[in-house]
Amino acid sequence: MKEQILSYLSSEFSHFLIPNREIQTNLPFVTLKPEGIVPVCKALKEHPDFSFTFLNDLTSIDWLGKHPIRFELIYLLKSPQNKHFRLQIRVPIEEGESMPSIVSIYAGANWPEREVFDLMGIPFSGHPRMERLIMPDNFVGHPLRKDYPLEGPGQDYLIQDLLTLHVKEDISPN
Repeated sequence: MKEQILSYLSSEFSHFLIPNREIQTNLPFVTLKPEGIVPVCKALKEHPDFSFTFLNDLTSIDWLGKHPIRFELIYLLKSPQNKHFRLQIRVPIEEGESMPSIVSIYAGANWPEREVFDLMGIPFSGHPRMERLIMPDNFVGHPLRKDYPLEGPGQDYLIQDLLTLHVKEDISPN
């Protein structure tokens, strides 16, 4: 199955493929340019022989100082039709760039994309609701980045807002 998928992607989507670097993984993987994620995911989902109908995971890596391109998004697709065969798609992305959203293909990408945005600062263009998911709206920075300060930026602004909210709640008439 692995060879069939790689052959299909090489013949149909070679303009989106980036040569794979050597990594330690037990999963077959391909590396794509950011603009290739939507057409490749759609093709893999709709292909009758592959049928990658399930987005198992979507996460990101901050390679700060270890690779020329800082971030890498990792998509794990699963094909229940083919004994749950899994394929990993890796997409390197520079800091400050946005990634096309795959919510239109996999509705389950909604929250993982928001999580990556919230914690790593990678926005997804075309996402229906690109806003923070975990951290408060007024949180400064993205805490899973490797250059995020260990002690945090200082939480006084968060505490002040919480105190203001509770004071207003206590004062408001019933």
